[in-house]
Amino acid sequence: MIKQHLSKLTTCLLLCVFATLSSCKNEAKETETTTTTTETEKEAPKTVYASDVIPFFDDWKLILGDGSNVGIANNFENKDFFYTANDGKDNWVVFKAPNGGSTHGTSNNTRTELAQIKKWYPKTANDKLTATLKVMNVSATGDARVAATHAVVVGQIHSADAFENEPLKIFYKKYPGHDKGSVFWHYEINTAGDDNSKRWDYSSAVWGNDFSVVGTDANTYPEEPTDGIKLGEEFSYEIEVKDGIMNLTFTSAGHETKTFTKNLIESEFAAKTDIPEQTQKLFVPIGQDGVERKEAYKGEGCFFKLGAYNQTNGKSPEVNMNWCSGAETHGGDIQKQYADGNYAEVWFKTGSISVSDAAVSNDGYFAKND
Repeated sequence: MIKQHLSKLTTCLLLCVFATLSSCKNEAKETETTTTTTETEKEAPKTVYASDVIPFFDDWKLILGDGSNVGIANNFENKDFFYTANDGKDNWVVFKAPNGGSTHGTSNNTRTELAQIKKWYPKTANDKLTATLKVMNVSATGDARVAATHAVVVGQIHSADAFENEPLKIFYKKYPGHDKGSVFWHYEINTAGDDNSKRWDYSSAVWGNDFSVVGTDANTYPEEPTDGIKLGEEFSYEIEVKDGIMNLTFTSAGHETKTFTKNLIESEFAAKTDIPEQTQKLFVPIGQDGVERKEAYKGEGCFFKLGAYNQTNGKSPEVNMNWCSGAETHGGDIQKQYADGNYAEVWFKTGSISVSDAAVSNDGYFAKND
């Protein structure tokens, strides 16, 4: 009898031990499964949007390199034209535009660019735009005699009214084979009269050369600027318009800070005798020899733009030796252009915009250009 009890007791104990061990095993499996799931969730990358990097997108509408208008670009990305990248230290907003493809409005050039939703008037303005950026690529092809070839515009002031001319364009331009490129800015006259075909730009160098320094033939480049900016090298600009005066400041580590002032409501180009030598060289030979209205941009609504406005296109230089580059476009095939360097790419790290109380809706411009 005692033996039977002991045998039963032993059996019960063994069963308990087995059950406990089995339970532990199951718990271990469950814990292991839970841990694996948690690790998988941690590994899933979170999308960093442009609006996470520079939180000012409520003030802009975004135009892409295929000509489409995205609108306000909060929590938005497009891997062909507009997304974020990390250089190992900072997050950047990437703007990318091919040499050829669908364009926006009446332009010959593609752009991935922000356009300010509100417009302001130079005479009463108190508005400011700042940005820190680096240009990562400009077109690999193009006619070296054409002033706009191998260039991209990274910031603008644009008129929303009348001829819709541009009192400011900030350029970066670098020739193939050069280590350094040039930064310069343009003022476009607000042409007097009803014929805007005679308008022209005046270019001022910041670092390196201005717009007028070009090659002697299609494949011969000018000398590399000694004080230029490299691809991937950071620089910053500040644009302030107050009481009719535009003040520009350009800064970059290792380079001299440059400042400029331009009156936007009183022209310095109102007579033929005011046309500068640079314009005589570049624009007068192709019939662009107009004069500016005396009040310049006074009374016209203006707005800021920021991004990558590619200045290199596939149109023949015979059409216009300043703006038509004759570059490779692969018939508008974007991926082929990206594969062999025929595009513009600009990265922005910071940006800010200050909008005055006097600013008003810019819907009229977008309605005409959507």
